[in-house]
Amino acid sequence: MGWRILYIDEGEYLSLYLDNIKIKNKEENRELVVPIHDLHTLIVDNYRTVLSTHLLNALTKYNVNVVLCNVSHMPQSLLVPVSGNKNAPLMLRRQLAWSEDVKRTVHQSMVKAKIQNQIELLAHADIGGETILRLKEFVKEVMPGDKTNREGLAAKMYFRALFGPDFKRFAEDVTNAGLNYGYSIFRSQISKTVLAKGLNPCLAFFHQGPNNQFNLSDDFLEPFRPLVDHYVYENLRDQKILNREHKTALIRQSTLKVRFNGKKQTFFNAANQYVDTIVSFAETGDRDKLRHPVIDFHDL
Repeated sequence: MGWRILYIDEGEYLSLYLDNIKIKNKEENRELVVPIHDLHTLIVDNYRTVLSTHLLNALTKYNVNVVLCNVSHMPQSLLVPVSGNKNAPLMLRRQLAWSEDVKRTVHQSMVKAKIQNQIELLAHADIGGETILRLKEFVKEVMPGDKTNREGLAAKMYFRALFGPDFKRFAEDVTNAGLNYGYSIFRSQISKTVLAKGLNPCLAFFHQGPNNQFNLSDDFLEPFRPLVDHYVYENLRDQKILNREHKTALIRQSTLKVRFNGKKQTFFNAANQYVDTIVSFAETGDRDKLRHPVIDFHDL
């Protein structure tokens, strides 16, 4: 598995050179060569950049997570190989066999983990004392399938404590732009893991967007979202625009370490093990196999 994240916003032409990416910039008359084997993620944030067909095929061959941004500089497309994973047909049958009880249990446990990490961020920021107390109650009250929508109620209280009482999710402001950008980057990296394991990303435990090809990725994203929230809270509340430095910093958030299964490890490794753990529970029903990432904001 590669470990580097390559962010392109100035490269004019990207091509394959042996087993490397060659990046040319004629305006500055310079070239950069990066081994493909080192790459975990390639983010292209310049709509004028040209990528060769040979390079695109090589990137899919080595399972590099390729994210293409639109003219508004927001992630829009992921590059996915046609051949996919040889285990995909088997995994599809297994996913279709997951019981509703298993799905509801996974939903419940993921929501609890997400709210707990939201609590940790509020405590780290030393804000929202009353909100923290209420969220702790919500953790206890989450039912299988989250039938009482404790996730939605917690999110509303959490975001208002974090960003102010007038904050509205999905409004057109720099805070939401930062959240959307960061979530999209994390989602793409989780999607890489989901696809590499032969899982069908459309079929999820609880996300059911009819036009969403990555419902399963969104399931696994939930407990990691506060990593993005943390950066936005610390750095974007008083900003007017989401600039290049902010975007590269949000990308770097996905290289931070979290705790999973009692060990401190990178987000990449934790996400990889997290998918395996949840799928294992879905296959066996063994609650001892349920593990979720824990974010220690004092240790980032």
